Amino acid sequence: MNVSFKASFARDLQKIANANILKRIQMVIEQVEQAQDLQSVDNLKKLKIGNVYYRIRVGSYRIGLLIEDNLVTFVRCLHRKDFYRYFP
Repeated sequence: MNVSFKASFARDLQKIANANILKRIQMVIEQVEQAQDLQSVDNLKKLKIGNVYYRIRVGSYRIGLLIEDNLVTFVRCLHRKDFYRYFP
C-alpha cells in the first residue's frame, strides 16, 4: 500500500521516550507498507466516526490512520488516554 505521513505523526513520535514502543511502531509501519489489503494488518480497527478512519493498537499507544483508496496516511500516534481526544 502507498504510505504517507502527516507532520503531526512525526511530532508525536518525537515525544515518545520508550525505545521499545518506537521499535514496535516502526514494525507496524513496515507491515502496513508491505500489506496488500487491510485484512493483513494486525490490530487494525475501523473507527465509528466516518468510513475512512482506522486505528492500530501498539501497547498503550494508538496509531491513527486515514485510508482512502490505496493511500494510507499516518495521522497521529498518541497514548490511549489522549488518542480519542485528538483523533480524528
